[in-house]
Amino acid sequence: MLVFVIGALRAIVEMLGLCLIGQGVLYLLAGRGRQQNAMYRFFDLLTRPPRRLTALLLPKRVSGSMVGALAFVLLFVLWIGLAWLRKFL
Repeated sequence: MLVFVIGALRAIVEMLGLCLIGQGVLYLLAGRGRQQNAMYRFFDLLTRPPRRLTALLLPKRVSGSMVGALAFVLLFVLWIGLAWLRKFL
């Protein structure tokens, strides 16, 4: 049962990380018109909780793109940690 929960959490973290990557690619491709892009808004909706959590951990003067990049790094570290945990249980 615990292995299933860890696997499910790892899948959620992986999905959020891939959504952050997709949002970053759309940020580069769409430019200023990204807020009118439906997929960018969808990725923004899905990735808002990890980005807000990361923003709470950082000083206020950190830019929004840096918050997204650090959120991805934190999700990646969590994903690796869950894989390690799953392997040794």
